[in-house]
Amino acid sequence: MMKNSSQVSYFTLAAYLDRGDVKFLYFVVLLTAYVLIICSNLFLMVVICMNRSLHEPMYMFLLSLFVNELYGSTGLFPFLLVQILSDLHTVAAPLCFLQVFIIYSYGGVEYLSLTAMSYDRYVAVCCPLRYKTLMTADRTATLIVLTWSYPLVLITVMVCLSSSLQLCGNVIDKVYCDNYSVVKLSCSDASVNNIYGLVTTFCTIVFPLILIIFTYIKIFRVCLHGSKQTRQKAISTCAPHLAVLLNFSFGACFETLQSRFDMSRVPTVLRIFLSLYSVASLPLFNPLIYGLNVSKIRLGALSLISRRFSEGRQKIQALQNLCRTHRKC
Repeated sequence: MMKNSSQVSYFTLAAYLDRGDVKFLYFVVLLTAYVLIICSNLFLMVVICMNRSLHEPMYMFLLSLFVNELYGSTGLFPFLLVQILSDLHTVAAPLCFLQVFIIYSYGGVEYLSLTAMSYDRYVAVCCPLRYKTLMTADRTATLIVLTWSYPLVLITVMVCLSSSLQLCGNVIDKVYCDNYSVVKLSCSDASVNNIYGLVTTFCTIVFPLILIIFTYIKIFRVCLHGSKQTRQKAISTCAPHLAVLLNFSFGACFETLQSRFDMSRVPTVLRIFLSLYSVASLPLFNPLIYGLNVSKIRLGALSLISRRFSEGRQKIQALQNLCRTHRKC
């Protein structure tokens, strides 16, 4: 007998490996990673917001990217931490669809943010004299709004289509909720969901990737025919972006392949690691890449730390002087 998805009160996540005390090790590792993600991304967000020299298009896109890292990791890590310590790996249906929405929209915003950043680098390298007129504050704000609103609308429709399906089961062979895994449980015709899923993938990954490749072809042409100084500038500004792009593309590619093809021959532990890679590694990887390799952010971070350290020393010294004055020490 077919059940409507509204009658499926929970889903069971079957990919968890319960191995006694090892789960506590997994818990500590994931908790440490989550704390590092929050601290590193928040710190760089504060650096960009407080340093007026970083109020430029490139750094505004990075600010949006760091906000997205917090958004995506918060949709996954607390859930994983609870599930690791739980004996029954179940999730309520509404929470499952909420997680699908957060993770998929996170991926869409990530890729579109990288696309906007590649356009910014294209204008900076290929049209340096027109950069300030092309990348105005209004255009930058418009691009950031589009990178968020466009995938949020697409993913909202996708989740609505999936939640209206009639389901014949509630077991998902993953450690978190996945849209295509829910669609595969459908008893009814899911062709609309499959077609829309492909359209969404094209709109949020394939089409942006085409734009990114186009911009980098233009950038590489300028580098080949430009001066040594032009090449050095292009490499220093584009290398972190390319590293993040390749890293995310690897994770997204595996996740897409795993959803669409049979991966039963791949070891379970490796499947779990790679399925979490794009969502779990980027929030740690991006602050590290941009914090260490972008000189303005690195200098801004060092300046903020030294300023806070100096202020702290001044406050301690003032308290010590106050104590000496009143003879209370």
